[in-house]
Amino acid sequence: MASLSESMKAWLYNGTTGGLEKNLTFHPDARVPAAPQKDQVLIQVISTSINPADYKVPEQSTVAGKVLIATTPASPGMDFCGRVIATGPGPAAKEYTAGQLVFGCLAMPRQFGTLGEYILGYASNLAPLPKGLDPDDAATIGVAGRTAYQSIQPYVSAGDKVFINGGSGGCGVFVIQFAKMLGCHVTVTCSTRNVQLCKELGADEVLDYTDQDVVDALKAQGQAFDHVIDHIGSPGSLYRESHTFLKPGKAYVQVGSSSILDVADRLVRPSFLGGGKRKFVALRLKNRREDLVQIGNWIQDGKIRVIIDSVYDFNDTVKAFEKLRSGRSSGKLIIHVTERP
Repeated sequence: MASLSESMKAWLYNGTTGGLEKNLTFHPDARVPAAPQKDQVLIQVISTSINPADYKVPEQSTVAGKVLIATTPASPGMDFCGRVIATGPGPAAKEYTAGQLVFGCLAMPRQFGTLGEYILGYASNLAPLPKGLDPDDAATIGVAGRTAYQSIQPYVSAGDKVFINGGSGGCGVFVIQFAKMLGCHVTVTCSTRNVQLCKELGADEVLDYTDQDVVDALKAQGQAFDHVIDHIGSPGSLYRESHTFLKPGKAYVQVGSSSILDVADRLVRPSFLGGGKRKFVALRLKNRREDLVQIGNWIQDGKIRVIIDSVYDFNDTVKAFEKLRSGRSSGKLIIHVTERP
C-alpha cells in the first residue's frame, strides 16, 4: 500500500434522481479504498463492462433521495478486469500476487465500484486472466456471461427447443451461444438490424419484433418450447400467454425487465386472476468463481465469442450509460479505466 496514491480518478454519484447517469461527476482526486482485509484483494481496474443493473439497482434502492444499496458518494460498476495491487492476509487472497491480471465481479453495487480506478474484490469472486484473453473480453463475463449461462444450463438438455426474448443484448449474445453449445434449437427476438448477428451466433429462428406480433408467432407453433428466457419483460402478455407455447412443467426465466413491479406482478399474481400458468423464475445471479473460470476458458479457446458494441474512454462514461439505457446496443459496452497491458 505504500506505493499507492492517496487519491484516484473516479466517477461518483450521491443520488439517482432523474437517472444515475445524470448524477455522475468526475473526480480526479477521489478517496481510495482502505487496505485489503482478510481475503480481499486490492485491484486497479483496466476495463469494465456496464450492465443495466449498474443503474437499475441504485435507482430502485433510492428512498426519499437516499441511496440505500451503497454508501455515497459511490462509483457504479461491478464487472472488471484489472491488475492486483495488494492482497489481504487471508489464505484465499494469498493465491494472488501483485501485478497479476485478474477478472471478476463485485456481485452488487458498492461504494468503490469499477468506475473508480481501484476496487476491493474478494478472492472467491475473481480469477486469474487466462493467457491471451483480452481484458475487454474478460470484463464482460462477471454479470452478462454468467447470467446467460445460469439462465439456461440448469434447465435444458440436448435437443430442447429454447425461446430467448432479446437475443442481441449483453446477455442475449451469450445465451444464444450457450444454448447451441448445449445442443438446443434456438428461437430469438430482435430488431431488424440485429437479425443477421443473431443468426451468426447460431440462432435457428429469428422473430423480428418490429414487423410481427411475437406472441402470435409463438402461439402458432403450439406448446413447442422446453425453456423460455426473457431479457426484456415485454410484450406484457408474453408470460401470461406462455402456456400456449411453453410445455407443461417447464420454466419461464425472467432475466431483465423495464420495471421491478412487472416482475413482482408476474411472481405473485395467480393464474385465476390473469397471471401466467407456467413456472416463473426471477433469476438471481450466483457469484460462482467456477463459472468465471469456465466461461473464460471457453472464450480463450474460441468456443464462445464476445460481442462488443462500443468501447469508451473513461472520460466518456456518461455517454456509455446513455447508450446502455437506450437499449440499442448490440452486445456489450466497455469502458477503459486505466492503461491496458
